[in-house]
Amino acid sequence: MTPRTTPGVSGTQPGAPAFPEAARDAVRDGTLRGNLRHATRTIRGKRARAVAELDDWAELRAAGKAIKDRTLRHLDHHLVRLERSVTAAGGTVHWAADAAEANRIVTDLVRATGEREVVKVKSMATQEIGLNEALEATGVRAYETDLAELIVQLGRDRPSHILVPAIHRNRGEIRDVFTREMAAWGRPAPDGLTDRPADLAEAARLHLREKFLRARVGISGANFMVAETGTLVVVESEGNGRMCLTLPETLISVVGIEKVVPTWRDLEVFLQLLPRSSTAERMNPYTTMWTGTAGGDGPRAFHLVLLDNGRTDTLADEVGRQALRCIRCSACLNVCPVYERAGGHAYGSVYPGPIGAILSPQLRGTGSAVDASLPYASSLCGACTDVCPVAIDFPEVLVHLRERVVQGGEATRNGVRVRLRPAKGHAAERAAMRAARWALDHPAALRAGQRLASRTRRLHPARLPGPGRAWTDARELPEVPPEPFRDWWRRTRGGAR
Repeated sequence: MTPRTTPGVSGTQPGAPAFPEAARDAVRDGTLRGNLRHATRTIRGKRARAVAELDDWAELRAAGKAIKDRTLRHLDHHLVRLERSVTAAGGTVHWAADAAEANRIVTDLVRATGEREVVKVKSMATQEIGLNEALEATGVRAYETDLAELIVQLGRDRPSHILVPAIHRNRGEIRDVFTREMAAWGRPAPDGLTDRPADLAEAARLHLREKFLRARVGISGANFMVAETGTLVVVESEGNGRMCLTLPETLISVVGIEKVVPTWRDLEVFLQLLPRSSTAERMNPYTTMWTGTAGGDGPRAFHLVLLDNGRTDTLADEVGRQALRCIRCSACLNVCPVYERAGGHAYGSVYPGPIGAILSPQLRGTGSAVDASLPYASSLCGACTDVCPVAIDFPEVLVHLRERVVQGGEATRNGVRVRLRPAKGHAAERAAMRAARWALDHPAALRAGQRLASRTRRLHPARLPGPGRAWTDARELPEVPPEPFRDWWRRTRGGAR
């Protein structure tokens, strides 16, 4: 049996259904909802306690937001400085405008080594561009080494969470995946494997150890890049990433351009914000940093692939650009009532939850059904903004993107300013908004409409017909009062006199 990855599981999923359709199936899965409820509530409870320990958390959060905004305003300067620093340290920098170019660069680099296997440390950027599938198409096999990513890969599955990609799996399911699939990818699972966490971790450790010792090429992402020295930083909890970053002879890092920070002093702020917001730890267990190459210590060749893939276009949007502040902590997922019930797969993207709802439609555009629906995958409760360590205003961006979906308007695509057409399926919404605007501009018509609605309220249906049915499928129709507020005010104010 030849190991394989499932086509279309990373990055943009071809033909992915709109969020409401995918979520409808997900919420009917009792096991999935139970797994998500237990995991997200546990994580957010621990995070709340870890954050409460710091008296200056609000100040740290404000500092992180300010650093990110300042960096994004001068992103071109910091990226050029980063390139100079990496090159001076013995590394090679490659620029990739989109997923296709990034995949081509990485596959060419791997094939030039003559190797047909690579080990990977968890990287959302490589999932975003579908790198595993691109490597497989050229005969190169990629092995995920993060425990959760390994579970997803062995199960021919898709990540459903930023921090815990296999959050939708329980221990029994993981044991079954290991028992069934490990032998096809390398060392088989031990006989009689139980679902005890320690036993599952040991099975993964034994399975991965032979890959670490054999691999000559490693592929990584990075949580941060320090322009000052050309240093890349990966934070993790298991130590598998450090094996990928130090043992191979060639290291290739694929990183989004927004991950750069200007100086080490800036990095210090994020190394406090990230652990508490993600894993609820005071300090990350493994923080690995590397700067170019260092003779006989570590990889002999280092390549940095700087990925745009829609980020420059997002940067051009004055409202939407704040999504680029994200440090991928996943705190927004763990407090989101929509994510907790629907899970990550419903978002049709490697970025699920609130951050996916605002980032994916900007990186990919709103031309597909799933991307046009993502800005609506939120109750606008604002819990995501409350916990975000870099203070992204999620409701503001969601409403901004909803306006783009319904109204169209100007946006930047591939560096060119274009005018987008409204997405399909929103004609009734636009007509309703035009009618409301007209009524609000004509007080007499508004007053007559309110009186008519009050006098006919007993005839009103419990659910709206036609296009309005989608609205009342998810919420109750508000009850119309016996008289309009204007009439009540006039009556009660006149009586008081």
